[in-house]
Amino acid sequence: MKIVIQRVEHASVTVDDEVCGSIGKGFLVLLGVGKDDTEKDCERLAAKMIGLRIFADENGKTNLSLKDVGGSLLIISQFTLYADCRKGNRPNFLMAGAPDEANRLYEYFTELCKKDIPVVQTGIFGADMKVELLNDGPFTIILE
Repeated sequence: MKIVIQRVEHASVTVDDEVCGSIGKGFLVLLGVGKDDTEKDCERLAAKMIGLRIFADENGKTNLSLKDVGGSLLIISQFTLYADCRKGNRPNFLMAGAPDEANRLYEYFTELCKKDIPVVQTGIFGADMKVELLNDGPFTIILE
């Protein structure tokens, strides 16, 4: 499993010209599920992500977590994080999870996050999505 976390002032996702997820301050999360990923991977990465202390405290130090600042999550499925570009110019996605299992783990990851974070929005798995964000920092972290 791979996740790209972007600290944002706000973010939204649109499908077919309709906003299906929108947050204020928090994390935009691009989540890719690999073919060998399990629920344990979801549990480990969700806990790590939620515990990341990457928001500024009163002294300007990155010392506060998403929960500490009352932040929100926008979680977007992103199988292209598993692109293999080592050969040629056309990426292959052989390491990405099969769609049914990837969707199940994506939904499981989202449900885990909802246990700790009051506002969790999502895109639509497998849809053509348009994502807008205002990156805060910019501050981007990759977890695997």
